[in-house]
Amino acid sequence: MSTEALIDKYFRPGRLPHIWCPGCGNGIVTGCIVKAVEQTGLTRDEVAVVSGIGCSSRASGYLDFNTVHSAHGRALPVATGVKMGNPKLNVIVVTGDGDCTAIGGNHLIHAARRNLDLTVVLFNNSIYGMTGGQYSPLTPFGSKATTAPYATIEHDFDVVELAKAAGATFVARGTTFHAQLLTDLIVKGMQHKGFSLIEAVSACPTSFGRQNKMGGPVEMILWQRDHGVMKAAWDKMTDEQRQGKFPIGVLHEDNSKVEYTVAYDYLIKKAQEGKK
Repeated sequence: MSTEALIDKYFRPGRLPHIWCPGCGNGIVTGCIVKAVEQTGLTRDEVAVVSGIGCSSRASGYLDFNTVHSAHGRALPVATGVKMGNPKLNVIVVTGDGDCTAIGGNHLIHAARRNLDLTVVLFNNSIYGMTGGQYSPLTPFGSKATTAPYATIEHDFDVVELAKAAGATFVARGTTFHAQLLTDLIVKGMQHKGFSLIEAVSACPTSFGRQNKMGGPVEMILWQRDHGVMKAAWDKMTDEQRQGKFPIGVLHEDNSKVEYTVAYDYLIKKAQEGKK
């Protein structure tokens, strides 16, 4: 399907052009989400998109699905309510590095622990882009931000490992340079029956790039090309070769755990039958 046809099918009329800065990767990630939905064959009524607050979270307002633009850091509890209320919906959570891992970090841990069937697409531009360029829990150690003019001294999360350790049963990472891969990963996350987290490494040239002298949009997206390594190649690299780089692709998948709504239905049936 052409780009124009995808826009006509999945975006709300009259909502474009978007408000994202020139060179921002959020449009690419949002495009990957709608391409993924198209590939799954789901109708718009079979999909719900829930977002929190931040640059990335504006995506829900552009998309013509069942959507909720919720409070800061609260996308996951709202999405939990949507999924529990209608388990047949395919619920996609659109969130950012600050929204999901700072104020929303506790919700991320427990949503992963429950193994609720949500597909979380985490836009990681390494900074609070919308509210002034403050550093986030995913801002790389030693980087500059408005709240760290002499560079951050806090070590950043590896959100993939965090989600995996918390119990997520599908974890992946892509970049806006590797857009086709990112689309494929979102498709796999949507098809996985359990908690899925896909980290989308994006670029914020206006704030993060400018403060850290990374160049413009082209240079920042080429940085993703040069530092993202496919999982199969990553596994063969030495620790020295891995320095400064990061793995992309499917990084963890576990199909052995019962999905939460399935377990909840079993619990209801058990209670109705008077069994303990």
